[in-house]
Amino acid sequence: MGVVTPIGILAVNVSAFVMVHLTEFRIGIAACALLSGLVLNGLTAWWLLRIASRNAPPLFREYRMWAIGVAILIVALTAAGGGYLTYLGLRDPKRLPDTLSMVVATFMLLLPLAVTFAGRRMAGMGGIIPVDDPAGKEKSPPRRRGARLGRSS
Repeated sequence: MGVVTPIGILAVNVSAFVMVHLTEFRIGIAACALLSGLVLNGLTAWWLLRIASRNAPPLFREYRMWAIGVAILIVALTAAGGGYLTYLGLRDPKRLPDTLSMVVATFMLLLPLAVTFAGRRMAGMGGIIPVDDPAGKEKSPPRRRGARLGRSS
C-alpha cells in the first residue's frame, strides 16, 4: 500500500504536464485513438470474417472481396472518426473533461464489444466469454424421425 501515494503523485504531475502542453499532446493522443480504433475494430472485423467463412463458406467464397472491402472501410472510418473527434475534444484545456471526448472514448470502447457480442449471439456461441460444455454434456446429434430403413413388413 505504500506504493499508492508515490504513484498518485507521479500521475498528478504527469497529468499537469500534459494539461500545460495539451496543444502538443493533442496530435499524439488523437493518433493513439486512431491506432486503438484500428486495432480493436480490426480484430473484431477479422473475427467476424472468420465466423462468416466458417458458417457460410459458399456465400463467403463468392463475396469474400466485398466482405473484406466493407470491413476495411468500416474499420477505417470508425477509427478515423474516433481519432478526429478526440482531436476536436481536446482543443481547449479549460473545457476538460469534455463531453465529446468522453462520448467518443466510450463509443470506441463499446463498439467492438457490442459487435463481438452480437456476432457471437448470431453464430449461436452465447455471450462474450466462451464457456465450454461440461464433460459428458456434449450435444448429441439430432434423432431423425420418420420411417426406419432396413425393416420390411
